[in-house]
Amino acid sequence: MISRIDHVSIAVRDQKKAEHFFRDILGAVDGAGASDPATRFFWQIFSLGDLSRLEIISPTDAGSFLDGFLKDKEGGVHHITLQTTDLVKAMARLEKHGIPFFGHNEYPGGIWKEIFIHPRHAFGVLVQIAEFEADDWLSTKVKFPPAIRWQVDRTENGATLTFAHPGGGKVSLNLNREESQKLAKSLQEASD
Repeated sequence: MISRIDHVSIAVRDQKKAEHFFRDILGAVDGAGASDPATRFFWQIFSLGDLSRLEIISPTDAGSFLDGFLKDKEGGVHHITLQTTDLVKAMARLEKHGIPFFGHNEYPGGIWKEIFIHPRHAFGVLVQIAEFEADDWLSTKVKFPPAIRWQVDRTENGATLTFAHPGGGKVSLNLNREESQKLAKSLQEASD
């Protein structure tokens, strides 16, 4: 039902200050971001390292759904997002187990489908379950172009093998010469 944890969402009052902290100080890479006029908030995805992601969300106007959450604080963890390959099946499983959910949304073109589980039904954590393609939301700096699934780069001691990760982004493996030769042999044997 759940493929992986996609990101942790942090709600903040000051988007620019949070972006400076995560991007300029901690080295996060900007991904997709947009404003939602209907719910009066802005969101920005950031990648850290090879696979970790944060979403920074902030109100854009009075009446945002974040107003209550940020009433007495500058920021905090708002929710976690879990990725699923089939939201309909995830909803059926929750219903089967008597777990209520809300906020079912399907965005145009099927690019993002989501539901939420209230913290009172998830041990104090707001859980978002979403169906989407992770690479659609990442910077080109942290993912391969379409149709490229791996890359091999020669290093002084062997090679770096970089793969497209199914959860979006890339993951790298440094191999010494002996490991590189064993991998090449294993691949050859597997394809015979």
